[in-house]
Amino acid sequence: MNSMKTLLAGGAAVIALAFGGAARAQDFPSQPVEMTILFGSTAQTIGQLLAELMSEHLDERVVPVSRPGGGGSVGYQHVQSAPADGHNIVWNSNSISTTYYSGATSFDYTAFEPIARISTEVAAVAVNANSGWETLGDMAEAIREQGRPLRVGASGRGSFTHLATEAMLESIGLDDQAIHVPFDEGRAPVELLAGRIDAAVQWPGQFISHHNAGKLRILCITGTERVEQLPDVPTCNESGAEGFEMTMWRGLAAPAGTPEHAIETLEEAARLAVEDPRFQEAAKTIGFVPDFAPRDEFGEQIAADDERLAELMTRLGLSER
Repeated sequence: MNSMKTLLAGGAAVIALAFGGAARAQDFPSQPVEMTILFGSTAQTIGQLLAELMSEHLDERVVPVSRPGGGGSVGYQHVQSAPADGHNIVWNSNSISTTYYSGATSFDYTAFEPIARISTEVAAVAVNANSGWETLGDMAEAIREQGRPLRVGASGRGSFTHLATEAMLESIGLDDQAIHVPFDEGRAPVELLAGRIDAAVQWPGQFISHHNAGKLRILCITGTERVEQLPDVPTCNESGAEGFEMTMWRGLAAPAGTPEHAIETLEEAARLAVEDPRFQEAAKTIGFVPDFAPRDEFGEQIAADDERLAELMTRLGLSER
């Protein structure tokens, strides 16, 4: 009889532990979720709004924390080394691949679990309105006739805008007749207006007000289609860079090994945030495209994009792998 009581008691304890563990597994988030933001400018603005809206659909707040540096590597290293419990996530982008192939990080995209794609953005190619250039073709022809290098500004070596710049120059035949001038985000309009560079490749939001004022001219955008904020500005493919296209995606990821329930909870909060009218309205103002994709689809895109960027960076001599 005593052995039977012991057996029953032991079984009850196992059941209690099992149900208790299941309950604890569902108790997410149990503390604020820290969202690491890798970059400033529009990336920070979108990330902060996303965190605010996601917080409305979770039991704890999503707290955006800026960790810039190293083309994103500083933030990636912080999140990759954090506990894989869902309470540390990163507002990531194609930079997960560029930091790896440039040698800035020792791990690739597989160090993270995809949560959701949030948005897509395209870069813009702008020049001083006084240049007289209307298209990329005009710019390329003028530089060849002048026999001088094109001074073109973008973010630092290996960044998305740098890669877009190099690929664009290659497509219009100026890859051996250009000087890359790196600068921090936000400096492009200043450098163009001062005449210290001939062209710049950055996010459209940096140029739109100057473009509308007639001080700068956006020659083209790097995506496959024109954007709503600049309906009269052609794609670079239409402007003389035949076949050229580069698009930046942004999304959320967590350290590899993060529990599936935590990923699902964050994915759903992200979906609701992207569908929120406030997020949709911000997209029109800032200049990005809300473009939600669930974790599986997002993961497939990251892998495909990684392969493409590996080939591009190798071809341009920018890969350390």
